[in-house]
Amino acid sequence: MDTIRKILYHFCMNIPLSKSELEAAAARYGTPFYLYDEGAIRENMRRFAGAFSMFPAFREYFAVKACPNPYILKILAAEGCGADCSSLPELMLAEKSGITGERVMFTSNETPSAEFRFAAKLGAVINLDDITHIDFLERALGKLPELLCFRYNPGPLKKGNAIIGKPEEAKYGLTREQLFEAYPKALSRGVRRFGLHTMVASNELDPDYFVETATILFELGAELHRRFGIRLEFVNLGGGLGIPYRPGERAVDYDYIAKKIKAAYDDIIAPAGLAPLGVFWECGRPITGPYGWLVARAIHRKNIYRDYIGLDATMADLMRPGMYGAYHEVTVAGKEDAPGTHVYDVVGSLCENCDKFAVQRSLPEIDVGETTGDLVVIHDAGAHGRAMGFNYNAKLRAGELLRRTDGSITRIRRRETIDDYFATLDFSGLESFPV
Repeated sequence: MDTIRKILYHFCMNIPLSKSELEAAAARYGTPFYLYDEGAIRENMRRFAGAFSMFPAFREYFAVKACPNPYILKILAAEGCGADCSSLPELMLAEKSGITGERVMFTSNETPSAEFRFAAKLGAVINLDDITHIDFLERALGKLPELLCFRYNPGPLKKGNAIIGKPEEAKYGLTREQLFEAYPKALSRGVRRFGLHTMVASNELDPDYFVETATILFELGAELHRRFGIRLEFVNLGGGLGIPYRPGERAVDYDYIAKKIKAAYDDIIAPAGLAPLGVFWECGRPITGPYGWLVARAIHRKNIYRDYIGLDATMADLMRPGMYGAYHEVTVAGKEDAPGTHVYDVVGSLCENCDKFAVQRSLPEIDVGETTGDLVVIHDAGAHGRAMGFNYNAKLRAGELLRRTDGSITRIRRRETIDDYFATLDFSGLESFPV
């Protein structure tokens, strides 16, 4: 087992800083912190774009919710990415990162009119989640935009997965029947350009799942054309591409998916006279997920019915393990080659028993101490990590660091402070507050 662990560490656990470099970053910025690798993110984005370059029009709209930091967005914009946004602040982040116009896809649900107006001001592609939103959007904007997209929910026709659930139980999207009502309705209201979108999985590793999804959208596009003369400009396959969090899992093969989708495109879209048709994605996790790490200090050891290692990070910094029972690989800086001689639960300090990063995990012996304890690295935290942070127990969220391509470290988000936490509270009338 130790030999297998060593192979996996060397092959998969590619944090770009040595123990001494991590300690230097900890000394300067404090722990816990998130670390991202610019070079790896760029290289991965180029692989992704290269695989789908066979399509006449392709764009990745990075899911801002996965890693909402303008420095990351600016890097991805330089690699040709757009931004998939779901809220007003995400739209603003895209704008501040230089991403505007139709490089922004606004996919939201239960959306306030002010957010639709801001998206229209940016020139974003608006992707409607419900048939009633046609009228709502028209009232909000005064008229419908020239380009409009609809989100499809296939219901029982498509199997979901554990994270996102069954499509028929999801709150997102239009039914098939509603789609065939929505497009001609929008056409009659002045819309002239159309897109079609769906997203029915999250962290899915089966590549054929996405080929099936693309085929469904292609067939819908062909039927819309036959019935109403509507010609889609693009289909947006959503996100949902997974990453191999667990040792032994296989990464999704971008080239395989692209070639299989292209075969479906050639079988359906070209004969229907709908070529060229854009093929878009809105992935987040596979773009930045493997290239971000949460680094924390081991400060306590507890030995009761189990052995526990307490970190200075908590579920408030990374909620996925506590919320979903999600697996993240854990390593100890400088001890990557050491045998896993101890079995620990690796935990934080929240008043919740689900505040655990790893449960019954075989690891090397971990030294503890507020300044001398080992640095524990939680892997594959570059998406839905810092983004899902919260302030329960008045915990303050970690900052974010970026390793640039020249090897330097740049702070791209400072740690939260107590002043940040208190900023929305009004203490001015507290002394005179009647009780």
